[in-house]
Amino acid sequence: MTIDPNQSLEASPHRASLNQHAREVAAALSKEAISPRLLAGAVQAIEAIALILIGLAFWPSASSAAVPGLSELLLVVAAPLIAIFGIRSIGGYSIGALRDYLPVLSRILIGWALTIAIVAAGSFFFELQSDGRRAWLGIMFLVGATFFILERVTIAALVHRWTGQGRLERRAVIVGGGELAAELLEALGDQGRADVRICGLFDDRGGDRSPDEVAGVPKLGTVAELVEFARLARIDLLIVALPMSAENRVLQLLKRLWVLPVDIRISALGSKLRFTPRSYSYVGPVPLVDLFDRPIAGWDSLLKRAFDIVIATLALIVLSPVMLLTAIAIRLDSPGPVLFRQKRYGFNNEVIEVFKFRSMYHHMSDPAAKVAVTKGDARVTRIGRFIRRTSLDELPQLVNVLRGELSLVGPRPHAVNAHTENRLWDEVVDGYFARHKVKPGVTGWAQINGWRGEVDTPEKIRRRVEFDLQYIERWSVPFDLYILMMTPFSLINSENAY
Repeated sequence: MTIDPNQSLEASPHRASLNQHAREVAAALSKEAISPRLLAGAVQAIEAIALILIGLAFWPSASSAAVPGLSELLLVVAAPLIAIFGIRSIGGYSIGALRDYLPVLSRILIGWALTIAIVAAGSFFFELQSDGRRAWLGIMFLVGATFFILERVTIAALVHRWTGQGRLERRAVIVGGGELAAELLEALGDQGRADVRICGLFDDRGGDRSPDEVAGVPKLGTVAELVEFARLARIDLLIVALPMSAENRVLQLLKRLWVLPVDIRISALGSKLRFTPRSYSYVGPVPLVDLFDRPIAGWDSLLKRAFDIVIATLALIVLSPVMLLTAIAIRLDSPGPVLFRQKRYGFNNEVIEVFKFRSMYHHMSDPAAKVAVTKGDARVTRIGRFIRRTSLDELPQLVNVLRGELSLVGPRPHAVNAHTENRLWDEVVDGYFARHKVKPGVTGWAQINGWRGEVDTPEKIRRRVEFDLQYIERWSVPFDLYILMMTPFSLINSENAY
């Protein structure tokens, strides 16, 4: 579902302050949460890699060949892939299966035996029935079965510990109250079994229509306050407990909430509309209709992070001579530190400090960015003008990338006091904070399309946000590579870079 950023919103939701109770609830939640989705993916990766290594490790003892050939390698890799697919098909990677391993372990072992049988049939098909092959298959089955038992027992112990620490949970809030919220909570039953924690209710209504507590879950505030709570508590899921027929009210809610980096679902309990089962996602037994998905989540986020670490490390190595020369030039040009830090908005609207080469005279520096730099600005040094035009002043932000505060590619992080015509940018552009649903970047889609440098009109910041939201919708690793490759060419146009 897409929201037009030019649509008018009812209010600036980020400005609503939380009540004390809501702040206490948010503070009590662990800040070291582990994503169930990422944990399930990590277990799959561990099992696949371990089974491949087992197959390779025991190969010499089962064959006269010192090294497996191509056909043998295909079988060694095929066995883990078949096993992982089978375990996924029986729900063996859900948090419930990882926590209570006994009910699923017997099926995993049976599936592993069937996998070995399939591999044996495959070896016959490829005419690999030579001496030692049967022994290898037998060893692989026994060692693999032992691995599954030990691994699942270990993971179950870890899952129990993390659950007790409040780290392994999918945090959710219910938007709405009253009878619909009560029905939803009753259907969820044991939230632990549903692998979700309902942290609270948020509703603009009051009185009997929306009491202060529903089925033991407290009402923590209004929908406007939910935006701030979701950021502080690192909420993963918003469940809208409103009739799907209340189209106008749901739309108004989405206009406020779509800026958050969370999954947004609407409860289908009691709805007269019926879709095919594949049209729903589920939390426990509750059917939900998907409205928004958190962008760049799960394995995509790990892939992007790995991409950032590898490329940023290589870039720091390659560009270190340039950075050293820049630092020397800054020191020779004017007194003061080579680097300075500036507070900017990061992922989930959190404030981070980014590193930059100093481009202003030290005594005139403006770390809060209260006054925008303009053409011919007297505060900018001679070297500062050059490094700002060429964006060399941004190179230290590669360190921010390695620290996990920035990504190589993403919406550029704006200063917390950035403004145009005496208005903060979130007041100029409705839905401005939707650009913070992903990590900000050293470069971005807006920058290579010419939207860099001074922002002196509302239209310029609107266009930047438009391209930022396009990037979030279109993200892929090839897209990031394209933006990185085009960045040097975009620096040729320094018309607005002062």
